[in-house]
Amino acid sequence: MNSTDVHSGPPGTELGALLRRWRAVRDKSQLDLSLDSGVSQRHISFIEVGRSVPSRQMLMNIAQALDVPLRERNTLLLAAGYAPVYPDDPLNALETQSVKNAIQRMLRQHEPYPAVVMDRYWNVVMTNDSAPRFFNSFIDMSARKEPRNLLHLMFDPDGMRPFIDKWEDVAKSLIQRVYRESVGRVIDEQTQALLATLMAYPGTKSDWKSPVALSAVPVNPAMPVIPLSFLKDGKPLNYFSMITTVGTPQSVAMQELRIESMFPADEATEQSHAQLVGHASAY
Repeated sequence: MNSTDVHSGPPGTELGALLRRWRAVRDKSQLDLSLDSGVSQRHISFIEVGRSVPSRQMLMNIAQALDVPLRERNTLLLAAGYAPVYPDDPLNALETQSVKNAIQRMLRQHEPYPAVVMDRYWNVVMTNDSAPRFFNSFIDMSARKEPRNLLHLMFDPDGMRPFIDKWEDVAKSLIQRVYRESVGRVIDEQTQALLATLMAYPGTKSDWKSPVALSAVPVNPAMPVIPLSFLKDGKPLNYFSMITTVGTPQSVAMQELRIESMFPADEATEQSHAQLVGHASAY
């Protein structure tokens, strides 16, 4: 190991605590991390107790081995005394214009079915025209404050909840998705706060946060996916969704974006959908 890779410095207690946390999250020992990152176990130990401060490149190697999301890699860099390297440019920034254009093409191509672009916390940042038309056929979306959150829309008794068939099963599956689709498979403080607000809605149950309860969502072996069924005038409309993410993100915002595209789950829904959105407002 080159001596320039690690230099002595003031105790990096914050950095050490963060690295120990990430090792615990990924269930890696110091030896495991050493083998995966190419950093000696001794150096990792010194970093974690604050006896040494890693070079920027060594820290990036460690973060890569721990599969740390880009936002949290910036946090590690700051804790070590370095400037963040991953930008957090919004979709309307000049630097992200090519990605925004690609997303807009995808949204247009998905018409006449709903598609929404969400951030890490399920806040809607873009939609195609069919998404607001679909939801406006059930409720007045203009009455809901922006940014609109898809999870709150599904859990709120004044939102889509009264129109969701077997809402309790759907709600449990959505909580399960929050854990499964969290960036880097990590539930950060803001995601925990989001889950807490969802669990505060009437009709939710505290044991839904248990993996055992979440795994109890009924499974229909005859169906390849679990449909999300909405009730309109007593008639079920069955959909399933597909998730798209940026393949090789190099900015925080791009890593955290995902596109959820809804598709009819059966022929009856496909036939009813066009009529449904044709009579609803796009605003």
